[in-house]
Amino acid sequence: MNRIHVAVIFGGMSSEHSISCLSAANVVAAIDAERFDVSGVGISPEGIWVRYGADEILALPGTGQLPTVEVGDRPLVSVKQMPEGTCIVDTEGNVDAVQVVFPVLHGPFGEDGTIQGLLEMAGVRYVGCGVAASANCMDKHLTKMILSEAGVLVGPYVVVRDHEWREDRNAVLKAASRLEYPLFVKPARGGSSIGISRVTSPEHLETAIEMAREHDSKVLIEQGIRGREIECSVIDGRHGAAPRASVPGEIVVHDPDGFYDFEAKYLSGEQKASVQAHANLDDATRRRVQKVAIKAFQVLGCEGLARIDTFVTPDGAVYVNEPNTMPGFTRSSGFPLMWQASGMTYAQIVSELIELALERPLGLR
Repeated sequence: MNRIHVAVIFGGMSSEHSISCLSAANVVAAIDAERFDVSGVGISPEGIWVRYGADEILALPGTGQLPTVEVGDRPLVSVKQMPEGTCIVDTEGNVDAVQVVFPVLHGPFGEDGTIQGLLEMAGVRYVGCGVAASANCMDKHLTKMILSEAGVLVGPYVVVRDHEWREDRNAVLKAASRLEYPLFVKPARGGSSIGISRVTSPEHLETAIEMAREHDSKVLIEQGIRGREIECSVIDGRHGAAPRASVPGEIVVHDPDGFYDFEAKYLSGEQKASVQAHANLDDATRRRVQKVAIKAFQVLGCEGLARIDTFVTPDGAVYVNEPNTMPGFTRSSGFPLMWQASGMTYAQIVSELIELALERPLGLR
């Protein structure tokens, strides 16, 4: 039986570049080598596409530092339509016909519909959400608008557009004054908690906005929700069946004045925060979180996979914080951990996502 050729694309031009490299290494390690061949395509922080071998991807976490795609003397690559199908072509003349792409890219210029649009034009199937869902879920403001329209609870917020901040920042601060502290100020189109600040008093708000603007000209100011931070992973159904929700997990922040920032996620072990893959919830609350996660997945038009982050308040209300259409695939990432707690192995998760991509038709859906 001919093996299916999977191109794993990773790295990218966002601030989540290194996390993408770590995710890619875990995905490649879990791919069933009896069923799938792997081509690696690394995108440097400058946007240069180069060929990576599977062994080179597997070695990325072993550097002792946050890894990055190195161009060096690696062959440059491009995605092209050819008589034999969609191919990865490099400058040394190697041509690999590809049946499916696994774009393990986090953040802007990868998770936001850009790579998805390129793959749609190239006529190749890929893991994850399509163009519109990827773009809408990347922009936290658009996400909240869509969810609110569908009756899904979201917390109070203020959006800060570039021209509003430049022309009348006092009006922005006045609008934010209607929110209750603590506030969370974040880039509208970022991830991995990069550029996010927890603000406890008005005098620190401008600084927090400026810090978020270093990563995105569009900023969100969110009112903190008092409740438990519960996540739920969703995988699409096979052959048109309904999406499936994992057991919910929980983010436990050990510092009462902290939050689940980049350092807590990736650099401090479990000193500042930890992920409980199976949250201690009563059955009714668990089902409610799963129902909200599946509804958010559907109304946002997601395909393949997503992680839906929520807050569960003391009175049992479930607020959606944000979706993540290509969540982390590191060994400590919530998405694989929750599905493992639900009975799937890491390898089964990866195979299922590839199978779902292969099942999806090309073109408009």
